[in-house]
Amino acid sequence: MVKSKLYNHTLYISIDGELDEHNANTVRKQFDELIKENVYRQIIVDLSGLDFMDSTGIGVLIGRYKLLKDKGVPIFISNPSKQVDKIFYMTGIYDIMPKIN
Repeated sequence: MVKSKLYNHTLYISIDGELDEHNANTVRKQFDELIKENVYRQIIVDLSGLDFMDSTGIGVLIGRYKLLKDKGVPIFISNPSKQVDKIFYMTGIYDIMPKIN
C-alpha cells in the first residue's frame, strides 16, 4: 500500500489502493515509519495508484503535514486522480501541500 524511495535528499512516497477509514491507521503507521528518520529535505507523495480517498485519508495526510511542518520539511502532492484533485482544490489542501507535475 505505501512504498518509498529516497533520491537526492527527496523522499518519494507512493500510496496505492484506498485511503479510507478501513486502512487509514495502517497507512498512517507506514508513513510515520518512513518519516521518522530525517534524512530528506522534502517529500513527494505520489497518488497515481490511489483508487479512493475519503475524509479520513485527508486527515492522515494533514496529520503528516503537521508533523513535517514542525521539522521544516515540505510535502508535495503528485499525480492525484481527477476526483482527489478536485477535493484537494476545494478543501485548500494544495495551499499547504502544493501539487507538482
